[in-house]
Amino acid sequence: MWLQLHLDGISLRQDSVMSFFATAEHERERLNYFASPEGRDDLYQYNQKERRTVLEVLEDFPSVEMPFQWLVQLVPPLKTRAFSISSSQSSHHNQVHLTVNVVSWTTPYKRKKKGLCSSWLAALDPEDANFVPAWFHKGSLPKPPPSLPLILVGPGTGCAPFRGFVEERALQSETTSTAPIMFFFGCQNVDGDFLYQDLWLSHAQNNGVLSEAKGGGFYVAFSRDQTQKVYVQHKMKEQSQRIWNLLAEGAAVYIAGSSTKMPTDVTSAFEEIVSKENEVSSDVAVRWIRALERSGKYHIEAWS
Repeated sequence: MWLQLHLDGISLRQDSVMSFFATAEHERERLNYFASPEGRDDLYQYNQKERRTVLEVLEDFPSVEMPFQWLVQLVPPLKTRAFSISSSQSSHHNQVHLTVNVVSWTTPYKRKKKGLCSSWLAALDPEDANFVPAWFHKGSLPKPPPSLPLILVGPGTGCAPFRGFVEERALQSETTSTAPIMFFFGCQNVDGDFLYQDLWLSHAQNNGVLSEAKGGGFYVAFSRDQTQKVYVQHKMKEQSQRIWNLLAEGAAVYIAGSSTKMPTDVTSAFEEIVSKENEVSSDVAVRWIRALERSGKYHIEAWS
């Protein structure tokens, strides 16, 4: 278990060291081949492409009897995992909530793999007193004041930081006047993927902080519940005029989620909205969004 939670995979240099401790001739030859220039491509396929852990490598080469002190010096430690806090400290005293997707994939050799940290967290028993090592540091999304209108875009687990935003503003609205929030959320299916459904819908009704009556709104795109895929940028374009009205009032934009195509597609949607509603060229719209970013009102937090 210690190896699984602390050490990463192997590298070219480490293969040659491992071969020194291999007692089986065929394993020693294979490790020496991996460490050679001729074996570089095969090593890449075996290790990096397959994302093998040090424990899996040692299971594949059982004759390697490497002293533990050598192992911990040669194998790099696992990288830390960072998650956005998805709760308001004002709403949940002495608690920190996380929104974590359990990562899983199939390797090129058809091996089923799961994310180490996400699967470990998912396996924890809430009834047990579990120790979860963690640290805190300032995130990239600044905490907005209650007077600042917000346009939030957070598909999937990108909604995590915005759960805290909405909880915080709901509390603030009980004692002071708060600015509206427009929130665009996306997921594949309404059944099973609609994270925090009750929370969003409750604040989108009865003059809640996400309600259209308060100048905001909650809009969700279910990409796989119909023949044609629908994403958050499509819902944004449907609300083009309302988005522009908030931007013209000084709203800040917050985008969070996958770092693949989503941030680029969402930014392009904002540029298209500015161009259409402000009746300016696409080049002017691009500069307008860049100016918004320079002024500290356009924030992106994306992860792979």
